[in-house]
Amino acid sequence: MTAIVEVLSELLIIFLAAKLAGELFLRMRQPAVIGELLAGILIGPFALGLIGVPDHEILEFFHEDREAAGEGLALALESIAELGVVVLLFFVGLETRLSDLLRVGVRSLAVAVLGVLGPFAGGTVLMLALGYPSIESIFIGTVLVATSVGITARVLRDVGALDSREARIILGAAVFDDIFGLLMLTVVSGIAVSGELELGRVLWVSVLALGFTALVGGLGALVVRRLFPPLVDRLQLEHAPLVVALALMLALAAIAATIGLAPIVGAFLAGMALAEVAERYHLHEQALPLYTFLVAFFFVVTGARVDPRLFLQGETLGLALAVTGVAVLTKALGAALGTIGFPLRSMAVVGFGMVPRGEVGLIVASIGLSLGVVERPLFSVAVVMSMLTTLLTPPLLVWLLRPLIAARRAELATTTGHVEGATS
Repeated sequence: MTAIVEVLSELLIIFLAAKLAGELFLRMRQPAVIGELLAGILIGPFALGLIGVPDHEILEFFHEDREAAGEGLALALESIAELGVVVLLFFVGLETRLSDLLRVGVRSLAVAVLGVLGPFAGGTVLMLALGYPSIESIFIGTVLVATSVGITARVLRDVGALDSREARIILGAAVFDDIFGLLMLTVVSGIAVSGELELGRVLWVSVLALGFTALVGGLGALVVRRLFPPLVDRLQLEHAPLVVALALMLALAAIAATIGLAPIVGAFLAGMALAEVAERYHLHEQALPLYTFLVAFFFVVTGARVDPRLFLQGETLGLALAVTGVAVLTKALGAALGTIGFPLRSMAVVGFGMVPRGEVGLIVASIGLSLGVVERPLFSVAVVMSMLTTLLTPPLLVWLLRPLIAARRAELATTTGHVEGATS
């Protein structure tokens, strides 16, 4: 068996585990995403070891260098997983028009600002109070700022709430949140490396991030309306609209990553721009098989990063639980305050919808470790926090959303009944 066959075999295991676990949890009236995350933990390298552990073929390919082989296998799996979450946010974007986000723009900005300031202050103060150095404390505060909207977006779509006001606020806030998080990471990393604030770099990153988001978000829909139809109508390629749409998705995801934003921001903006023509060209239906195949890889691979042994280390677990408590409370309360005036349950949906740190928290923590800002024990704390916030959010969101969905369905049924009565 060659190295590529081993990679394909692991992809098969991931896909089957995701679909079987998803089917099981759907039968239990729970979102499939919970089953996919738990399946990843079970088959991952820290449990059964069915994926993520290089076999002799991959070891031979990397000349028996186990560390390099592990990194190579991880890169292969994580590349597929990243493509999965890019497709997920692209698909979510297809169901979100710019006009929908603009109606909740101020609320989204308030949710993002308060959802960033709260966790940063809370995490920093907690670590300082426990006696950690200033730079380590500030970096942990920065880790707590992150939001992984992929988890929340999947839950919202699974339960049919993606068109709700709460969902639009969360999606808009996630874009702002990613920009603010990038700026804070730039500031803290600069201080860690040079010992001083590099104002020029911060300003440059700000201009790039804000300019990219404003340009694509503001002009994307207009450009798509004018250029997309004449372009795809001339092409003789099979499924030409989908081909052009996917090219735009990958291009904007790559540009976002180059700037320093999460690739999913670019993918979401691409989908949102194409929402203007999605119905005309049936982009939802054409992209659905791709969604069905790829998205599950992201959640299983995310689950496979979870090392259950971390929960057995008393000192690490105690600090991790404290940090997680601060991460959940400050993000949920801060984000919820941005929707003050809404019903309490709606405020809670928005607040807890911003809680998952997922892979974004892991990336920020990894940067801190590579810069020497945080030591391995604190890195483990950040990993546990990211895992717990990722695993806790889906069931909590489902519980919060069910009454809202039921109320909306009843209202829709009443409205439909009135219309039918008036026309009869």
